[in-house]
Amino acid sequence: MEQEDSVYYLADSDLDLSFTSVATTTDRSLSARSSLARSSLTLSFNESRLSAASTTATPSTAVPNCHPRPHRRHDNPNWAAIHAATTLSSDGSLHLRHLKLHRLVGSGNLGRVFLCRLRDYDHANFALKVVDRDSLTSKKLSHVQTEAEILSSLDHPFLPTLYAHLEVSHYTCLLMDYCPNGDLHALLRKQPSGRLPIQAVRFFVAEVLLALEYLHAQGIVYRDLKPENILIREDGHIMLSDFDLCFHSDISPKLDSRTQIKEGSSSCFGDRRREERVTEFVAEPTTAFSRSCVGTHEYLAPELVSGNGHGNGVDWWAFGVLIYELLYGSTPFKGGSKESTLRNIASTKGVRFPAAEGEREEAGMAEARDLIEKLLVKDPRRRLGCTRGATDIKRHPFFNGIKWPLIRTYRPPEVRGLAVKRSKSKAQLGGVASPRRRRCFWKRLSHLTRIKASKYSLNSNHNYYSYVNHKV
Repeated sequence: MEQEDSVYYLADSDLDLSFTSVATTTDRSLSARSSLARSSLTLSFNESRLSAASTTATPSTAVPNCHPRPHRRHDNPNWAAIHAATTLSSDGSLHLRHLKLHRLVGSGNLGRVFLCRLRDYDHANFALKVVDRDSLTSKKLSHVQTEAEILSSLDHPFLPTLYAHLEVSHYTCLLMDYCPNGDLHALLRKQPSGRLPIQAVRFFVAEVLLALEYLHAQGIVYRDLKPENILIREDGHIMLSDFDLCFHSDISPKLDSRTQIKEGSSSCFGDRRREERVTEFVAEPTTAFSRSCVGTHEYLAPELVSGNGHGNGVDWWAFGVLIYELLYGSTPFKGGSKESTLRNIASTKGVRFPAAEGEREEAGMAEARDLIEKLLVKDPRRRLGCTRGATDIKRHPFFNGIKWPLIRTYRPPEVRGLAVKRSKSKAQLGGVASPRRRRCFWKRLSHLTRIKASKYSLNSNHNYYSYVNHKV
């Protein structure tokens, strides 16, 4: 392993982003689909140049400085840190001088992302995306604006929180959640076989599905789904990132009713079945339409490759490609070159699967293949999800056993290379211990619940959830 000391400067700017870096070279090969640079740095602001540019600098856009978001706010130390900084600020706003950068964690198409903390407060980590608008074309500037607008509207546990949006001179700075566990692409490369166990795949893609469902319910078509854009939080849950390729569409939410047959207990008179009326919320941007050809070539849908226009179906196609890559370690239509990959996607041939290794395959692989085939239908009119979105996909047998409202409480899978920090209980976070009698009561109740669940074989997997096969 080779170490090299170097000094980096951001020339001709109002921010003096000079820092000392220790660059480490490893044998890890990076994907051609992404680039990642890591270094350790200290940041100093050129206050004289900042003050000279104060006429063009604002502490934050009206997005506003501290974005009110209810999800996890009660136990999120980042909000406490932001509140403390703005309370002590002379104008009640967050400024760049309140931040200190620790290292560069990534470089993308639009800018660079730094790990940063608030000055005098080291207990909350943030990701600061810095975009130099002077270095971008008008088209990329519109992508920056799109991402900032979308981030300011998000409020979902599997999507980033925008804590502040700062415009300083020709820089746009977005303060967001920091994910120390990297992305799914890096995690995939750490696996000896280059693929993830099916239980881990089900866990991660289920959370991705909920994130896409939320975006589509807002009329947002994502268009950039891939493992590199799925970050892993400190607690092991995912966070979708990079929204510069999204586009908005009108949405018409509706309530659909359907009849489902529920299996009952068996008796001497046969199996008891009963019909149940179910009402489902559906909000899918089915009228979305765009002719822009954007995205990562291995994840492009056929209608996007053809250039004849595309809609919400490109996200569900990419969702199928994602499941395939996590399970098999490669995308389904990958060729020897970019051009051959695009030809494979545009051809009439369907998806093919590698031959199973060994005599027995993991439980649920048949269901996974069925779901992938339904998602990778080349005609978007027949593709699963294009009409009713995630509502139909969640009902697929591959996701049997998942209790969707409780997925945030699931324990992440144990995967090689994934270090998960277990969160403290609310009692520990609040510093208040519950009375002993109440604690004993809940302990007994949870014990009885586990016995009852075990008796009826409901989600008995202690890790997070179990695969349930309803076929007889």
